Amino acid sequence: MSDSESRNFIEALIDKDLEEGVYDHVHTRFPPEPNGYLHIGHAKAILVNSMIAEEYNGKFNMRFDDTNPTKEDIEFVESIKADVKWLGADWEDRLFFASNYFDQMYEAAVKLIKKGKAYVSDLTAEQIKEYRGSFTEPGKEDPSATRSIEENLLLFSQMKEGKFADGEKVLRARIDMASPNINMRDPVIYRVAHMTHHNTGDKWCIYPMYDFAHPIEDAIEGITHSICTLEFEDHRPLYDWVVRELEYPNPPRQIEQAKMYLKNVVTGKRYIKKLVQEGKVDGWDDPRLVSIAALRRRGFTPESIRMFVKMCGVSKAQSVADYAALEYCIREDLKPKAKRYMAVLDPVKLIIDNYPEDQVEYLSGVNNPENEELGTREIPFGRELYIEREDFMEEPPKKYFRMFPGNEVRLMNAYFVTCTGCVKDENGNVTEIHCTYDPASKGGNSPDGRKVKGTIHWVAAKTALRAKVRLYENLIDEEKAEECGSIYDEEGNVYLNPNSLEEKECFLEPAFKEAKAFDRYQFVRQGFFCVDCKDSTEESLVFNRIVSLKSSFVLPK
Repeated sequence: MSDSESRNFIEALIDKDLEEGVYDHVHTRFPPEPNGYLHIGHAKAILVNSMIAEEYNGKFNMRFDDTNPTKEDIEFVESIKADVKWLGADWEDRLFFASNYFDQMYEAAVKLIKKGKAYVSDLTAEQIKEYRGSFTEPGKEDPSATRSIEENLLLFSQMKEGKFADGEKVLRARIDMASPNINMRDPVIYRVAHMTHHNTGDKWCIYPMYDFAHPIEDAIEGITHSICTLEFEDHRPLYDWVVRELEYPNPPRQIEQAKMYLKNVVTGKRYIKKLVQEGKVDGWDDPRLVSIAALRRRGFTPESIRMFVKMCGVSKAQSVADYAALEYCIREDLKPKAKRYMAVLDPVKLIIDNYPEDQVEYLSGVNNPENEELGTREIPFGRELYIEREDFMEEPPKKYFRMFPGNEVRLMNAYFVTCTGCVKDENGNVTEIHCTYDPASKGGNSPDGRKVKGTIHWVAAKTALRAKVRLYENLIDEEKAEECGSIYDEEGNVYLNPNSLEEKECFLEPAFKEAKAFDRYQFVRQGFFCVDCKDSTEESLVFNRIVSLKSSFVLPK
């Protein structure tokens, strides 16, 4: 996670615990609630916990905090498992569900009642809020707080047996209604909820609250360091109270870190859900989103996200990362890994007038100059090619070194060609470009040593594959968001960029025939692309642009 010269504050705390014998090992966990899809912020939590376990040769648990059946679904359980596995946080056989501990949680609540540390309350949710007080005023004691232990045990048993309606009774911890920490003012630890649970079915009609359940789950599993985000810092006294009053040996330590935020991205579940329902995006894995499923579909690699998390670091200070930093990481990861093939996204035909009309020859191309292990390929070449429309100008400005009448350029891996002119339609649009080639310059080098300044890529028309590419910009209208100070309007609608998705038909060289879902390539001079896992087929390839080749990101010193 870090080198010996620089220890982050979590590592420093763990080092201290190990040195002082508080723990003799390290055991972490990732505990998502299965109520939606994970996003880039969750990736930090996943990787920090798993990498800490790796660093200390410890254990890492995957645990679903499924204590709230009103929002949870097996669909989210499966998607989260897939995301965590993909990121490389391998829990091996250490997969757990909080709901599997419901019997132990119930007994824990009974234990608190018997100790006089919990009571059944008749107050409604509104009354409990009113009685709790404020940051400047202490709370008022619940009229039910003086019930006998016997009566509380009976009522709690009846809650379990389904004798009360939702909201009619709750179980509260008896702590301190005058505490300066509002979380300690007799928090609710169990509520009645007649709901079917995805894991336990209809066995239970009472469910524990998160602040009560979570420390119990950690203690049962033997977690040593319960790493969470800063909003739980004020909940830590309650966490410690629960494990202390329940008398768990070697109780876990809660440590809070800052969340990871990305500028101008949508992560809120209700906002994404609205975009999905309104058809503004193609599901929770739309490549313009930053859910882990969306990043995977777009073509990001687990290694790039690990690099990004390490770059952002671990701290107590909240900060906002630039999306350009994430793009930097995927470029760095793919540069040596991706094969570099030629693709023409805005084609215009180039005709070599002095090349034999029916001849097809095969030229050799290096698949990645930075990685010899990726080998070479044979590229078909013929009289008619496709080139990028922007690589030709009839009347170019100064320092334009690509194709224009009278200029000689290099066709990548092929020959020198000299432009002789073009053909236009009735609207003045260029439909064909004509040139001649120098047969002695095969391979892109002239035997007489003459130099050319421009090199352009191409695809042979006769053997070209047709495909679709999707070019992405930020889903957010960044100018509008900057102007309004938020990415959302007053009604909760996202300020959408109308140009966030552009689809194009393109031509590819035949080497792309081998492409399958999630394969990543560098399109020469265009960027890194990934085969779409949902819409691409062998007969009709679809590519998502992961990132362009140009970067605005400056690596921090």
